[in-house]
Amino acid sequence: MLNLQQIRRDLHQIPELGFQETKTQQYLVRKIKKLQTERVSIQLWKTGILVFVKGTRPQKTIGFRADIDGLPITEKTNFSFTSQHEGRMHACGHDFHMTIALGALERVISEPITDDCLFIFQPAEEGPGGALPLLQSKEFNTWRPDVIFALHIAPELPVGTVASKPGLLFANTSELFIDFIGKGGHAAYPHVAKDMTVAASSFIVQMQQIVSRNINPLESAVVTVGKMESGYVQNAIAETARLEGTIRTQHPETIHIVKKQLEKLMKGFEIVYDCSIQVDYGANYYQVYNQADMVEKFQQALDGSDIEYKQAKAAMTGEDFGYFMKEIPGFMFWLGVNSPFGLHNAQLNPDEEALTIGLDAVTRMISQLSE
Repeated sequence: MLNLQQIRRDLHQIPELGFQETKTQQYLVRKIKKLQTERVSIQLWKTGILVFVKGTRPQKTIGFRADIDGLPITEKTNFSFTSQHEGRMHACGHDFHMTIALGALERVISEPITDDCLFIFQPAEEGPGGALPLLQSKEFNTWRPDVIFALHIAPELPVGTVASKPGLLFANTSELFIDFIGKGGHAAYPHVAKDMTVAASSFIVQMQQIVSRNINPLESAVVTVGKMESGYVQNAIAETARLEGTIRTQHPETIHIVKKQLEKLMKGFEIVYDCSIQVDYGANYYQVYNQADMVEKFQQALDGSDIEYKQAKAAMTGEDFGYFMKEIPGFMFWLGVNSPFGLHNAQLNPDEEALTIGLDAVTRMISQLSE
């Protein structure tokens, strides 16, 4: 029987960024091959893994997805199993997700169910986005599931609870990178330079009106700049500036409106500040929109267990699992891990007692879908 705590701690020590998860893939493959029987087939895809388990009398394929990448964050915990990769950390709980998926895989192998199962260990959820290219791959479509689900840890929820809801759970999201290119110069001669610090600063203020004056107040949208870089010395005018941020919306079409208005604003700024502006939208994620009947089946699967179900609220967080659900019926749920520090925090400390809760919830749902 797999030692879930040890697996989680092993994985926590080797976080890797999107499409760089070579050590993670190797570790997972070793564990999976120890479980492998004649009913189990393994297929690698980039740095990810697909594991197909044959059912006893299959009529459909049930998919479960776990993301496997880490984040570019320097860990600030006091764990004895802290990250061994400098500047990298499993600060979003993907070490938990992988561990629970391995546990569920072991359970389905040792206690066969009627239907086939596909366990998806997906790379690059944090960026640049692994779900969409995996969904379109030959490997995935060889075993394409009929239904699919996933979980995500929730630091704010107590251990022993899960949460979900029909409809929107995660928002539509887009990264945002804007580069301003002007003309540098001496601070004493601003009239012969094109100051990109001023241009970018003014742009940040103006872009905040895009949502308030272009989006229906009854809908939700957010445009945030989280990082700005310009200049290199106090007495020189900055020739370039770079803004890094994010766009998040409640509806898929709203994100296109926001981008269109951003691009109009850029054209105006190019004229006013006599500069060049370039935009890159980076990774774009489609909304996670839960099917109502899947959420109902999940609640039914938890009947008779000690797991408490809570009604979740929609969030403006992003998850590329939405691409799977755009084409395949499915849902996602939150798993309570009771951490005083939140997701993407260098001190994230999920309670490992939640591993068995997550495993129970996942295996109950697989059995429910196979009835």
